[in-house]
Formats: sequence, C-alpha cells, structure tokens
Amino acid sequence: MADKFAIITGASTGIGFELAHLAAQDGYDLLIVADEPLINAAGADLQQHGTEVRSIEADLSTIDGVDALIAATNGRRVDILCANAGRGLGRGFLEQNPADWRHVIDTNIVGTLYLVQTVVKQMVATGEGKVMLTGSVAGFIPGTYQAVYNGTKAFIDSFADALRAELENEGHDAITITNLMPGATETEFFDRAGMGDTSVGTAKKDDPAKVARDGWTQMMKGGGDVVSGWKNKLQAAAAHVLPHGVTAALHKGMAEPGSGE
Repeated sequence: MADKFAIITGASTGIGFELAHLAAQDGYDLLIVADEPLINAAGADLQQHGTEVRSIEADLSTIDGVDALIAATNGRRVDILCANAGRGLGRGFLEQNPADWRHVIDTNIVGTLYLVQTVVKQMVATGEGKVMLTGSVAGFIPGTYQAVYNGTKAFIDSFADALRAELENEGHDAITITNLMPGATETEFFDRAGMGDTSVGTAKKDDPAKVARDGWTQMMKGGGDVVSGWKNKLQAAAAHVLPHGVTAALHKGMAEPGSGE
C-alpha cells in the first residue's frame, strides 16, 4: 500500500481514465468510480503501474452513490480528489425528457458538490489536499442546443473559483482547487449526449491523454484554472469579449442537430 491515495471519478474512459493512469504512475493508490461496469476493466488495466487499485460502480448523480464511494475509502485519508464524472445532453431543451436533464444536473452539480464538500471537510481536518474539478470552456458560452450541460459547467467554473477563495480566506492554503476546462475532447461524451450528428460531434477533437496531463500538471503545482489547448484558450478569451448573442450563434453552428452531416 502506498502512502498516497487518490479518488478519481468518471474513470472508466476518457479524461478520467487518463488521470487515473497519471496518478498511478506517480505512486498513488487509487479508488476509481464510474456508473458502468467498464470501470472494473479500467481498474484491471491500471494495476500495471504497481499501486493498489480499487474500482466501484456507483451512480454519482445520487447521494447514495456518493456515500457508497466515500464508504469504499474505508476511512483512508484522501490526498487527491479528481471530480471528473459528468454527463452531457444535446438537442433542443424543449425536446429533452425532464429525467434526462435532471440526471445531467444531478451528476454535474449535485453529486459533484456533495462529494467535494465531504472530501474537502476531511482535507481541512488533516490540513492538506488537492482537488481537481472538470469544468469546461463550454461554461463560458451560451449552450445553444446544449443548454443544460453548458449551464452546469458555468456553475462548476464559478464554484471552483469561489471555493478556492473561501479556503484561501480561511487560511487553508495547503488545500488547492484546480479547475480543468477542456474543450471538445475525443471521448464517448458526444455519442452519449446524442450529438453524433453535430458539427462538434464529427470534428477532430483534443486528445484526452494530453488534456489529463495538462490538468494533472497544473494541479500538482497547486494551480487554479487551466484551459487545455491553444484553440480552447482562444475560444475562452473570445467568450469574455464577444456579446452573448454572437457566442450563442457560434455554438448553434457546432451543436445544432444535423450540422455534422
């Protein structure tokens, strides 16, 4: 058993899976979680690095699911939390089933905040720790045909800044909050969100391994916000100066159903 322990959520594929590889390579024991059985295959793969890996399947959109994850730590001190689990949802808001957009909100906001609050309270008690949230450059842009998802990421981007300021103000400087804000990344996200026929869904996207490394490097330095990729940096900068009507129209071009056909 290593003397360092990390929890990584949404670790069955994509950015979370790559973060788990980086953590194991750096000598961290792992507790990884996702809401699909594939998390067990991910856990088996991660054992190649020689640290202890435990994988559990849990729905982090629910309080019970988060409680099950916390229980699986067996009281062990958490040195790093990568709160990466998230859900997307494309197409027009009026067409969406309320159960679907509630699941996005419950996963991206409610479950994430409950997990972060629980773990950061423990970090405050021990005096140190690192947290990385997976926000998104989408949080800067009105999400035409992706309205709920972009709204949840706007919340996370804002929340990360606020929590960081609270911890600094209360003298908890050894607990750092990093917000990884990727752009479109080559994962299962777009297919799961029903966006396979969109322009952004069919376009070339960023490498999840690079995105994860950008976030991991910044987190280990104790840094705050990190936008991965120069195109995404430009997009984030433009979102701060262009009128919302303009950025909403640009997003429509990327996310409108049928735009990628």
